Amino acid sequence: MTVQTALPAPTTRSVVVPDGAPTRGRAPRGNRLLVWVFLAPTVIGLGLFSFVPIIGSFVLAFFRWDIISAPEFIGVGNFVELASNPTVRVSFLNTISFVAVAVTLQLGVALLLAILVQSRMPEWLRTFFRSALFFPLVLSAASVSLVMSYLFNQEFGLVNQILGVFGIGDIGWLTTGFGAKVVVLLVYVWQNFGFTFLLFIGGLAAIPREVYEASSLDGAHGWSQFRHVTLPLVSPTMLVASVMAIIGALQIFDQPYVLTRGGPGDETRTAVMVIYESAFQQLDFGLASAIGIVLTVLIIVVTAIQFQLSKRFVFYG
Repeated sequence: MTVQTALPAPTTRSVVVPDGAPTRGRAPRGNRLLVWVFLAPTVIGLGLFSFVPIIGSFVLAFFRWDIISAPEFIGVGNFVELASNPTVRVSFLNTISFVAVAVTLQLGVALLLAILVQSRMPEWLRTFFRSALFFPLVLSAASVSLVMSYLFNQEFGLVNQILGVFGIGDIGWLTTGFGAKVVVLLVYVWQNFGFTFLLFIGGLAAIPREVYEASSLDGAHGWSQFRHVTLPLVSPTMLVASVMAIIGALQIFDQPYVLTRGGPGDETRTAVMVIYESAFQQLDFGLASAIGIVLTVLIIVVTAIQFQLSKRFVFYG
């Protein structure tokens, strides 16, 4: 005989959630309010000092405005003037040529010094070099450029005095086109390679020693090991460093402005210098905004090209 046991039918129970009690998938109202309180200063700061100026600059590029009179809408007139202005063209050519040389030097010097510092040496010495090589970056670019202008002065500069000991006559470092470009380049690279240097220090430190030991067993030494082991493994760091270096170099202003005021002639005049001169010396804020937009587009395009090329040259292990 089979005995069947009847199971109780399932019942549903309604649960009443008190007001203000936390429910799954939703943060308490007080926590959400606290989040917005902490985010508010950042959001307001970005809005007032980043997004609003960007939108304002874009709109202003289509007007002629000198602050004194009312803005006058001229459409693409500022961009047409920008294309026909020889000073603007020269400044962009100077900026692009400067970026090509400065970024190459900055990356090369930083990588070389990072490899040397990461080589076998006492930890205290390695710490000293890390701090010493990074130190120029924390200094004011204007103050460094002012000191350098005295060091490279043709008449009483320390550099010419040292060269005079070896029978080399006074060199017009800041009064000739080539000399001024060399000084601006050296000062900029010296002050800015420290951050790139630290990036490479981190990238090299992340490479396992076993990789070098294995490559040594396979017969790779010196240049061969650097080319086939170090460069591929440090390529992601190289991408980040090059992107940041190019963006920074395209916006160079302090060094040429303090050292040469863009001279002699227009030899060291850069795009950001022309923006400053157009806005605050000639009171042509519309043209300055148009130049700023072109420079921004240039930075975006160059950065996009770098990331596109990185798919072919960057090795992510």
